[in-house]
Amino acid sequence: MPELPEVETVLRGLRARVLARRVAAVEVRNPLVIHGGSGEFAAGVTGRRIEALERKGKALAIELGPRNHEAGPEDAAGCFLVVRLGMTGQLVVVPSDAALQPHTHVRLVLEDGREEIRFRDTRRFGRLRCCTRDELEGILGRLGPDAPQISEEQFLDAARGRRGSIKGWLLNQQILSGLGNIYADEALFEARIHPLTQPGRLSAEAARRLHRAVKKILKRAVELQGTSFRDYIDIEGRPGNFLPRLRVYQRTGEPCRRCGRPIRRVVVCGRSSHFCPECQRRPRHAASPSPGGWRKRDRIPQGPLA
Repeated sequence: MPELPEVETVLRGLRARVLARRVAAVEVRNPLVIHGGSGEFAAGVTGRRIEALERKGKALAIELGPRNHEAGPEDAAGCFLVVRLGMTGQLVVVPSDAALQPHTHVRLVLEDGREEIRFRDTRRFGRLRCCTRDELEGILGRLGPDAPQISEEQFLDAARGRRGSIKGWLLNQQILSGLGNIYADEALFEARIHPLTQPGRLSAEAARRLHRAVKKILKRAVELQGTSFRDYIDIEGRPGNFLPRLRVYQRTGEPCRRCGRPIRRVVVCGRSSHFCPECQRRPRHAASPSPGGWRKRDRIPQGPLA
């Protein structure tokens, strides 16, 4: 699933390739990936210039300028195209005459007609939405602080008194936005913290260590354009380069790169969690690995467009 480093890589690629270009035409080939009506979506996006791009957590927002200052209020006001890549979503910029790949659901043809932005999604969990500034603020407002930006004080305050597992806590987008399964596992390994540790039982030193680890892992992954297993590619169609740097994620049974012990796997909150039993010792008061071992307030919310 694309996480913060992958979405940030897509944002940077789009900023370099399509900023200040106008969307001349929109084709919705599969309305199931559109939040709201596909006709309304196409009408809202067509004819607008790409003014800016921003990201919070895994949500990508493309600011679209006014269509015509002399037209009606709907055309004179800007709007936002919000993209959630879901599990297998891809945004690519390709020549307009390039062959359509399977599962291409939306085409945004750029002003000169030579290139277009295409949205592909094999499993169709991703969503696109055209919305106003107020609606965008509501979407992003439901997310917790962006993981690379959260302060140490905010991080420690958010963990204080929390039960359940630290893995589930890291995945909760209302607490900390941007982390998914890959980078949560890698950050916990970096900080030497077992995934079933309870956030509220972390020492201040361990919590600070985890805060630093989250930022370090995300920074390194962004620098290497994210992690690719099967589906994730950047806007040029290239895979990310972080895969060889993974130290625990999907390395079950392989030797730990610190101590040599076999990496183990446990299901936490319905997600596979990978850890080293030597470097990440299970605490005495561990959380339950099952979904029943965490409270409603610790549930992992769905994506911001749901």
